[in-house]
This record gives sequence, structure tokens and C-alpha cells, in this order.
Amino acid sequence: MADPQRLRSSPSLEPPARLHLRAMDNLRFIRETMEGAACFTDVSGLGTVATGLTALATAWIASRQGSFPGWLAAWLVDAVVAVLILAGSSVWKARQSRTDLLTRPVRRFVLALCPPLIAGAMLTVVLIGQGALGVLPGVWLLLYGTGVVTGGAFSVRIVPVMGLAFMALGAAALVAPTEWGNAFMAAGFGGLHVLFGIWIARRHGG
Repeated sequence: MADPQRLRSSPSLEPPARLHLRAMDNLRFIRETMEGAACFTDVSGLGTVATGLTALATAWIASRQGSFPGWLAAWLVDAVVAVLILAGSSVWKARQSRTDLLTRPVRRFVLALCPPLIAGAMLTVVLIGQGALGVLPGVWLLLYGTGVVTGGAFSVRIVPVMGLAFMALGAAALVAPTEWGNAFMAAGFGGLHVLFGIWIARRHGG
């Protein structure tokens, strides 16, 4: 006959509460592992296209300005508009696909994207103060591309490719004549956003 004491101490006969806690721990581990392996797929292709179209309009407006302050103001306004469009369109896409925007891949994407953009903002202030206005288009394109590459490491494959294209264009702008700066801005923030946005929209659901 089995020893009752041995049965009570057997590890297979755990209280239901302990089994429930262990199951919850296992589910939490599985969820965190899946999140770590997942990527941010809610980059909106349509929003990227819209951002490119506003940049093309801004390039035309900026080219009509008779002074650097007017040119700078046009592009700074466009930067704010672009952020609003991209953020809003990503939220819309996430809602359409019923996905959560507070997952680990999203946090990683944002945290990897922001440092190069912050560096670009700080360099802008320094370069304007030193009068090195001609290098701004190259610096903006290069650092924006860097942010897209680092953030894109946690997104679909085409996103870091887009970042590399921006970096190449920024490098070219830094060695090109300064009067070509606005054209480089149009080609990058306008043309590249439209082209890659169309690709993302077709391949990754809008």
C-alpha cells in the first residue's frame, strides 16, 4: 500500500493555484520570446507616400524663397507634418490589422530611430550657428537614413534598405555643389519616400 506521506510530498500532485501560476509563467515566457523574434510591421506605406508628396510640395515652396530663413522654415514645417502623417498612418494601420503598438518590436523601433534624429536636430543648431548652411541637406538625409536603418532592423526588410538609400543620397549631397541641396531634399524626402512607400503598401498591407 502506498505511503500517504509520500503521495502528499510528490511533486506531481501540486495545488491547483501553483499549477495555474506555473502555466501563466510559461505563457508569459512564450509571449515575450515571440515578441522578441517579431518585427514592427505597421510602417504605413500609404503614409510614407503621403510624406513624400508633401516633401515634393515643400521642395517647390522652398525653392521659391528668397532667403535661407524662409527655406529653413519651409522644411521644418514639413518635418513636423511628416511626423504627424507617419505616426497617424501607423496608428491607423495597426487598428486596421488589430495589432498592438505597445509591443517590444515597436519600442525597439522607436528607440533605435530616435538617437540619429536627435543628433540631426542638435547638429542643425550648431551648423546654423557656424554658418555652414550648405551641408544641412546632406546631414539631414544622412542622419535620417541612419535612423531608418537602425530602426528598420526591427521592421520589415525593405525599411533598412530605404534607410541605406537615404544615406547614399546624403553622402552624395555632402560632396555636391551646395546649390543642389534643395534638389537632393526633393529626391530623398520626396522621391524615395514615394517609391518605397508604394512598395511597402503593396507588399505589407497598406
